[in-house]
Amino acid sequence: MCGITGFIQWRGDLTQHSQLLVKMTETLANRGPDAAGTWISGPIAFGHRRLSVIDPENGAQPMIARHEDQVYAIVYNGELYNAAELKNELKLRGHEFRTQCDTEVLLHAYIEWGPDCAGKLNGIFAFAVWDGLREQVFFARDRLGVKPLFFSKADDTLIFGSEPKALLQHPKVRPVVGPEGLAEIFIVGPARTPGHGVYKDMSELRPGHAMIYSREGLRSYAYWTLESSPHTDSPEETAAKVRDLLQDTLERQLVSDVPVCSLLSGGLDSSALSALAVDYYKRTGQGQMDTYSVDYVDNDKYFKSHSFQPGADGPWIKRMVDELGTRHHYIQFDTDELVEALDNALFSRDLPGMTDVDSSLYLFCREIKKGATVAISGEAADEIFGGYPWFHREEMLSSGTFPWAVAPKMRSGLLSPEIREWIRPLEYLGDRYSDAVAETPKLEGETGKQAQMRVMSYLNITRFMPTLLDRKDRMSMGVGLEVRVPYCDHRLVQYVWNIPWEIKTVGGREKGILRKALEGVLPEDVLYRKKSPYPKTHNPGYLNAVRQRALSILDDPSSPILPLINSAKIREIAASPESSSNLPWFGQLMSGPQLFAYLAQVDLWLRTYNISIE
Repeated sequence: MCGITGFIQWRGDLTQHSQLLVKMTETLANRGPDAAGTWISGPIAFGHRRLSVIDPENGAQPMIARHEDQVYAIVYNGELYNAAELKNELKLRGHEFRTQCDTEVLLHAYIEWGPDCAGKLNGIFAFAVWDGLREQVFFARDRLGVKPLFFSKADDTLIFGSEPKALLQHPKVRPVVGPEGLAEIFIVGPARTPGHGVYKDMSELRPGHAMIYSREGLRSYAYWTLESSPHTDSPEETAAKVRDLLQDTLERQLVSDVPVCSLLSGGLDSSALSALAVDYYKRTGQGQMDTYSVDYVDNDKYFKSHSFQPGADGPWIKRMVDELGTRHHYIQFDTDELVEALDNALFSRDLPGMTDVDSSLYLFCREIKKGATVAISGEAADEIFGGYPWFHREEMLSSGTFPWAVAPKMRSGLLSPEIREWIRPLEYLGDRYSDAVAETPKLEGETGKQAQMRVMSYLNITRFMPTLLDRKDRMSMGVGLEVRVPYCDHRLVQYVWNIPWEIKTVGGREKGILRKALEGVLPEDVLYRKKSPYPKTHNPGYLNAVRQRALSILDDPSSPILPLINSAKIREIAASPESSSNLPWFGQLMSGPQLFAYLAQVDLWLRTYNISIE
């Protein structure tokens, strides 16, 4: 994986801006610790930081190619899982290759097919190609949005980058946040509306979209969307197809010239990938698989079962390690480390995020990086197969809002009256929810429960899943680790999208069709284990630490967050033991402690990034 950045300015000499380009590129050093490169030619300035995974000796970027006396250049962040097939097809069409890296395959795919190349790619990617023939820059982002791409249009200049921090180095991009950005932070966050960059002058290219910038202007369009169609396969045929697709995409994603490991929580999703990976390693003679798990010091002492987290993972991890014979690494963190890493988590996102859920992943990835460069993760299975509790509870299904955006009235009440009046948070949230529902690709004649579940699936795939994919990308790339997410293969997502709800829940269980597909792959007790999400700390020391941090901010008259919030209400919550511990706030994992940590992150963000509210 890598970091990309650059700018296009149709007037002027960009060679005088070489140091600016270097500065922008260096902000992404964590994403690509192995090499750096810049390229300026005419109106184009491209920068790249490289994490070497395939063909480390070659594949330096920006990569330049000449074809029929025209110059093409690319900066690319991602991995192509069908690079071998594309390369063979391109060779038959007369293309010659100098390297084994997928960057060269992608560049030649663009030369051959132009913007239509995006639809031919299987992988995770965000890239920009300078097209000398058409005098334009073509951008594309993968279908599910695993890899990020931000951009800003100012006058005749287009600035882009893998993360906001790269754009913010450019003098034409200011750290300004308006009413919509504040609404994103305080009522939608840590989720985000697709395409919204929070910063006033910044957008994010939406998943499955491409963009062309020429002297005529900027145009973006969707090259891929989910398509609704009747599902005619039987439950048995469906399970077989799901298994075949999952196995194919996993095996494609195990290809690497550097060490690969698997994240293993003992749950259905990660256990399935680990089991399939171990089998593949055995069949191909690649030796023992490394697996990693995360937990917290004394978590067994403080863990309390509840509906979102019914059981601890520890015994199930051991069960799968014994079953698979992996070389397992148990990683643990203490409360002080989690609290301290909140700052690094913020700087990796350039925005307030999922607090300790972020910081623990940041620390986890940092430890994994000591032994591996690529990791396989079970992210996104719950959104795609319908695993979350809100798929199965009528009060959440019919809530009329995003089911993870719990208690919006309470969240609105945390804002100062002036800010509440300015940004109208409940109205904003309602509009974003209506937009998402209206976008859902309907199936003609579909009504009732199936139509309701199609909407819920769409909300999860396009609104909740990106939050977790952003988290996975920023925290892993913040330490130079590449994490691959097989459940996000677009072929699998498209197929599962049309499976009727009664087949998705075959056997009367959440993700029933995935469980059926994995019969014979996993032990039965693991296969039918009750879902448990990514582990969080239950240590009361964490609550005490972040609550005190939030109160210290409230006590400091210079805190930039103070004009934005209702300090009295937050003090009231802090004084209530029940509210402090169990306040419903966001998703499954974020309650009272995470609210205090989030407010602390917002304050640090306002300070450190010199945010102006306009």
